[in-house]
Amino acid sequence: MSLSFNIALRYLRAKKGHTAVNIISIISVLGVVVTTAALICVLSVFNGFHDLIKEKLSTVDPDIAITATMGKTIADADSVVRVAQAIPGVEMAMPVVEDNALAIFADYSMPLRLKGVPKDYNRLTGIDSVIVEGDFLLEDEVSRYAVLGVGPAVNLNARAGSLRMLQLYAPQRRGQVDLNDPMNAFTEDSVFVAGIFMVQQKDFDNDMIFAPIDLARELFDYTTEATQVELKLARGASEQAVMDQLNAQLGESYTVKNRMMQQDASFRLVNMEKWITFLLLAFILVIATFNVISTLSLLIIEKDESIRTFRSLGATDKQITRIFVTEGWLIALVGAVAGVALGLVLCLCQQQFGWLKLSARPDAVIVNAYPVVVVWTDVLVVFMLVAAVGLVTSLVTSLMMRRRLNR
Repeated sequence: MSLSFNIALRYLRAKKGHTAVNIISIISVLGVVVTTAALICVLSVFNGFHDLIKEKLSTVDPDIAITATMGKTIADADSVVRVAQAIPGVEMAMPVVEDNALAIFADYSMPLRLKGVPKDYNRLTGIDSVIVEGDFLLEDEVSRYAVLGVGPAVNLNARAGSLRMLQLYAPQRRGQVDLNDPMNAFTEDSVFVAGIFMVQQKDFDNDMIFAPIDLARELFDYTTEATQVELKLARGASEQAVMDQLNAQLGESYTVKNRMMQQDASFRLVNMEKWITFLLLAFILVIATFNVISTLSLLIIEKDESIRTFRSLGATDKQITRIFVTEGWLIALVGAVAGVALGLVLCLCQQQFGWLKLSARPDAVIVNAYPVVVVWTDVLVVFMLVAAVGLVTSLVTSLMMRRRLNR
């Protein structure tokens, strides 16, 4: 095997007898290098977006959310709150009510999602950190207030501190609609606008507003119900341990979710795009290996005289075949190592300098440059893919070599 390796390495480094063979050899290696580097870079960018989503969710999503497994609401939310607060590691628990409503402000109107929360809800999440105008205030001794996402604020032309009240409407859940007076089919309430927030995430910014939970219950005709109970964990608490205890005490009637599970659709979409792109680039890599097979075919033809010399010296057909199989492996290995190195260098440069921008306007996006996070498992997967392609190339080379030797 050592002799076969040395001869294959010499063939790889030596200048070929024909210019076309040299050019195809260079293209073969570069094809593997570029595709491997592209795989590393693309997977790292998707990892960066995954971490970016996770980071942005931490400001507004609770550590743990409890919902009813069947139905829309939790009938006795306060009892669930008491169970949650008794579990070690839970710092606080609060009920919330979220449903659709219609908002009217002056001459503007829009449907939105109204989330009713307790007045100290800012202690449970980091909503204070994303307030861009006004304050997070839900009620005082004078009135009740709402905090609007930037989307409703723009569409309704509402400003924090305005003396005009925001009108909120929700359809009544009980009774029949009087067609002669359809407005009686709606429950109405009004609040002042205390603040505007921007999470830079469309699920929150586009159509969500926060209001007092008492107002939400009145508007949606609830008493002790809540659509969700949200928890904040104490520092150092084990998320999985708390979730296990909640599942054990609450039973199958309730569903317990952490932050990742609450935004499962977003993370699933990123992962789906990541691996679809991986498969497309892997297909390109397979196509690039056809150049490797072409190179080996030409090399076999060019080395026809050397093959006869090896036979005259006593080399077996198996030993001669092994030389060209090793040659295919070396091309794949050199391309894989160089491609991984190039990909890691490009990812490091993007992390440090941010060469590739998401937009020409930095204020229009969450981050100015493409986020990049290198995960060693991705590097291993890419390397194994190139090795597998190299194996296929070697098997094809072995088949070609055996046919030629049998002539």
